[in-house]
Amino acid sequence: MTTESSLALLKLQLDFGVDEAIADGPQNRYRPNVTTPPVEAVNAPANTPSARRPPATAAGFQSQTVAINSAQTMAAAATDLASLAEALRQFDGSTLKYTATNLVFADGNPAAPSMWIGEAPGADEDRQGKPFVGVSGQLLDRMLAAIGLDRRSSYITNILPWRPPGNRKPTPAEAELFQPFLDRHIELVRPRLLVLVGGTAAATLLKRPEGITRLHGKWFEHQTVAGDPASVAPVIAIFHPAYLLRQPALKRDAWRDLLAIKEKLHALGGS
Repeated sequence: MTTESSLALLKLQLDFGVDEAIADGPQNRYRPNVTTPPVEAVNAPANTPSARRPPATAAGFQSQTVAINSAQTMAAAATDLASLAEALRQFDGSTLKYTATNLVFADGNPAAPSMWIGEAPGADEDRQGKPFVGVSGQLLDRMLAAIGLDRRSSYITNILPWRPPGNRKPTPAEAELFQPFLDRHIELVRPRLLVLVGGTAAATLLKRPEGITRLHGKWFEHQTVAGDPASVAPVIAIFHPAYLLRQPALKRDAWRDLLAIKEKLHALGGS
């Protein structure tokens, strides 16, 4: 294969979303599988994803129902944010943590009036262990600044705490699996206003059939503490910064949504 062909193939893989190697060298996929694991995998350090990979009998291969029940039990037992983060680290109902590097729990001020919820960590977030720190995170910071907010006056998290392989979009099953932890996260923070960043967050929290283009900018309500009618908070969905980077013509709509958030926060006494 020529150098030009190799570069073209590499570019094609990048376009498909392949952004990391999963082996130390190329593999012949036509060769019959070998059951003996490579020495590198056996001797891998304890903190590497390959060393953390569960055996076939681990909880990571549970049924969805059993895994959700486990998530609900572990989330309910968390009494503060630190114990909730630890529960997510210990939760074995999903295999996502075995391909990720760091838990991405939250960033900002949990006492802030607004809680911003995205969909899942990307490669930059996975490396740093914080949500929205890549290119889309930089745009989110500018969006916050445009209405007088920053990470000290806001609280930011995601639907998923672990990066899906290849930065893919979370599946509905993954969102459902981690929702008990998200619900408990909201209960512990008890924000006065919820901002759902992107279609996945909107679909997970609002449980509505419309897409983000129809939902954005509209106000809904969410009971932040189960069984407490007084805990109802206003909710708004906005376009995800990554989507705005691909569709810059929508920034005008995004600006209107940000102004609505600023006005609502002012009415709530939060800005």
